[in-house]
Amino acid sequence: MNAPLTPDSLLIGIDVAKDKLDVARSDASQVATFTNDPAGIRQLLKALADDKPALIVIEATGGYEHDAVAALLNAGLPVAIANPRHVRHLAKGLGITAKTDAIDAHVLVAYARHASPRLAEKRSKNSVELEALVTCRRQLQMIQTEQTNRRAMTRSAKARKAIDAVLKTLAGQIKNLDEQIQQLIESDDDMADRDRIIRSVPGLGPVTSATVIAELGEIGNMDRRQAAALIGVAPYNRDSGKFTGQRAIRGGRAPVRSVLYMATLVAMRFNPVIKTFAQRLLDAGKKNKVVIVAAMRKLAAILNAMLRDGLEWSQLNLVKNA
Repeated sequence: MNAPLTPDSLLIGIDVAKDKLDVARSDASQVATFTNDPAGIRQLLKALADDKPALIVIEATGGYEHDAVAALLNAGLPVAIANPRHVRHLAKGLGITAKTDAIDAHVLVAYARHASPRLAEKRSKNSVELEALVTCRRQLQMIQTEQTNRRAMTRSAKARKAIDAVLKTLAGQIKNLDEQIQQLIESDDDMADRDRIIRSVPGLGPVTSATVIAELGEIGNMDRRQAAALIGVAPYNRDSGKFTGQRAIRGGRAPVRSVLYMATLVAMRFNPVIKTFAQRLLDAGKKNKVVIVAAMRKLAAILNAMLRDGLEWSQLNLVKNA
């Protein structure tokens, strides 16, 4: 949980590029620049060693921030990772239209003060490795889908043969990644325990489980509303005056939402609790898309409770009473 900020709290904003880190402070107008490499990160830690900042906000930049974030967390400093889109919205709201690395660093300081972003948590080596493997698998699967679609539109036999070779390689790599992911999960007691609980749910398989473990580490440590928002299946109001708009979902972690969507489609057919819940909504006249999202939200809430209490599917009262 974030400590309350005071007007005197030292806030740090770090704008990240491939080769450098631009660091702004709430108590100074100047921006310090460090190289984004081990030597530069050590210099950054040394510069912050005696300052005891209340909060450091660093912008997510496609992975270029990972080493700096890990070093700051290892040093015991309070770090939050900001979504670049949210930061840019704040800049526009503050009337800041110019955009440079130095300006962005100061905007991150403003974001630290106004947005109260969630603190990042130090992650185990296995957790970092699992996320990398799951991400790689997802990227290869996207390429596999692209190549499959391309093959369907190709008339040349030679071109299809080349695409088939690519597809065979991709299938082999994805299979190897599945094996590595499962081995990694089984080698870690905490991951193995979470995997056992998640996969006890009818409709949820190894891909869903690995993605949830890798990319939704907070699940089980929050309430159901927070879980829904983090996944991106929480309905948000669109009301103004006498106008009442249709609720819609937005934001959240797209990779988790994608696998949960596919798992929910399976659960709506084979999971008795989710199937009954979805059918009740359909009988009430709800649109199919609304039913699917509601079922995703229901499944997320159940998963959150199971991981919070350490219970498998068959141990849940809602299952016993079904």
